[in-house]
Amino acid sequence: MYSPKSKEVFKIFKGLETVDGAGVRLRRMFGGMNTVRITDPFLLLDQFGSSIPSEYSAGFPWHPHRGIETVTYLLEGKVAHEDSEGHSGTIYPGDAQWMTSGSGIFHQEMPDSMKLQDYEKLKLNGTVNNTVKGLQLWINIPSLQKMETPAYRSLTRESIPVIDDKNGNKVHIIAGEYEKVRNELPMKPAIDPVYIDVEMPPESSFTFAVKTGHTSFLNMISGEIRGVRGIEQPVRENTTLVFSRDGSEIKALTENERARFIIVSGKPLNEEIYWNGPIVMNTEEQIMEALSDLRNNKFVREKNPIMG
Repeated sequence: MYSPKSKEVFKIFKGLETVDGAGVRLRRMFGGMNTVRITDPFLLLDQFGSSIPSEYSAGFPWHPHRGIETVTYLLEGKVAHEDSEGHSGTIYPGDAQWMTSGSGIFHQEMPDSMKLQDYEKLKLNGTVNNTVKGLQLWINIPSLQKMETPAYRSLTRESIPVIDDKNGNKVHIIAGEYEKVRNELPMKPAIDPVYIDVEMPPESSFTFAVKTGHTSFLNMISGEIRGVRGIEQPVRENTTLVFSRDGSEIKALTENERARFIIVSGKPLNEEIYWNGPIVMNTEEQIMEALSDLRNNKFVREKNPIMG
């Protein structure tokens, strides 16, 4: 059933319900010092979303980041964002934002539901409702690049390649390559990232090539898959599978249900980590420096983030 190249499930995360920001309910699939050695270079994965506005409307007000990248990928609703240097915009369904905090930046992200005028503006069909749903991933930055200039890469739905393969699967390529179609980020992160969103119809199969030695995980969004090496039971939502670094492909099957999931992969950094909330550095001294910068209004060192 499995080829010699198949990656095997190494760890299963079910996530924990929690509240972050100013009161946003979310499920933290993994994150923190207890999981980072397994998921390196990926630091944290949050699934946020609800159809109850009070569970997301307070949003994520102004907060700092240093030493990491954040990737926000939106499935439903919208998220308005703004940074400390006056840049602002809105992420809509199918959009992604890849932010490199680098030497330091303040920003805020405020989820909201789609309105009729939003659908009209985007020329999208859809039913007006209160649902917001998305994912945010934190990625570590190599020590030599942690204090570089902050940068944004805005990936609109129209700019993200979508491949319909021979098995009826629809693959959105946020970063990386599928069937010789590649989405190259304007400023390529050091981890050589792969980030795809896969929609599978019933009774389909899907195989994806992943580099040997890279950390890779699959996070279920909806539906059910089977046939993943190392796990006998069906895999459903609120499940993240982290794979062994051996092997070079991930395979999934569907039976009677549709399924949707993301696959993310990247080169591990194998570096020492010191973590303080939204600041991730390599030494305790660097954390103390960042906290001192916050107290003394010196946290933002580069006033002109790179817009990609």
